[in-house]
Amino acid sequence: MSTEFNELLPPFGDKSHTDKSQIWIIGTREQVLHTINEFYVKRIATDRVKFTPIIPAPFEGKYMSVLVR
Repeated sequence: MSTEFNELLPPFGDKSHTDKSQIWIIGTREQVLHTINEFYVKRIATDRVKFTPIIPAPFEGKYMSVLVR
């Protein structure tokens, strides 16, 4: 990368960035529900409320949910 490009990047550790990390779960309805339960049991997610509702994915026969951390 050039120095000019590096100057356009925000400083490392900039706290003004408000986006949170996301984990997207895509699969059959049963796979998505199982993964949500597994994440909760393994304490990857502290509360099931952090998952979006299960919705149809843009792939035929697939569903999805997103964990926002």
